[in-house]
Amino acid sequence: MIDVRVNAVAKTVPGVPGVEGVAYIPEGRKVYTANWGENKIGVVELDRFVVAKRLPTENKPDGIAYAAPFRKAYVSNERAKAESVIDTRTDTIVKVLRFDSETGVPQYDPVARKVYVSLQERNELAVIDPGSDTVVARHRVDGCRGNHGMAIDPERRRAFLSCEGNDTLAVFDLDASRAIAHLPMAKGADVVMVDPGLRRIYVACSSGAISVFQMDDPTHFRKLEDFPVEPKIHSLAVDPRTHRVYAPAEQVEGRPASKMFVFEAVTNP
Repeated sequence: MIDVRVNAVAKTVPGVPGVEGVAYIPEGRKVYTANWGENKIGVVELDRFVVAKRLPTENKPDGIAYAAPFRKAYVSNERAKAESVIDTRTDTIVKVLRFDSETGVPQYDPVARKVYVSLQERNELAVIDPGSDTVVARHRVDGCRGNHGMAIDPERRRAFLSCEGNDTLAVFDLDASRAIAHLPMAKGADVVMVDPGLRRIYVACSSGAISVFQMDDPTHFRKLEDFPVEPKIHSLAVDPRTHRVYAPAEQVEGRPASKMFVFEAVTNP
């Protein structure tokens, strides 16, 4: 846990083996962790900074999306081709949705009140109604192969998908349900993050780059650069207040490490 006011480590919580995804659940002051090392969801209580509960899930829990109005979290079990639905009031798994594809990163859309899940072997987006926990639509993402990472800008009605199979960022119109732009990115793309204030899109690429894109308006996009970083950076976080980008690294100069890099955004690209 990083105190972003001073950019220093505030707390560490052990017992989250192979943690892949993290989601903050404001109600109850807790964090969910997707622990691939044990195929469980860890429930971290922030008052005590301990793992208070472990929820058995399926193979390779990865991304987590929190649908706050419904008090539910959606966890992609990537290898199991499934999505686990957690009632965040009781910290229990209430349903498992199954697909014909490995599942990538999910996102909750507060405008449409829907959950989107990347179906990375089908090059599709699945749409889940969190009221009924049913799949209500599936949409092709043309021009994209292996859509794993995803971020959305709900107000501008755009989703940004990292297409690992053809090293492409696909921009998806959430209202028209179609891809409207494709931009090249570095190899090994994983997590995507959006800074809505700067209209900036960042993609963590394990080949050793953060691919950076600019949204000039909701129909015009351009690539700014492949910013060089340590290899094997898979994840990112963006502070919308300071516009800083946080990139956790698992190695530095080829040696194992546990380090967070903090980058200042250039605001006049």
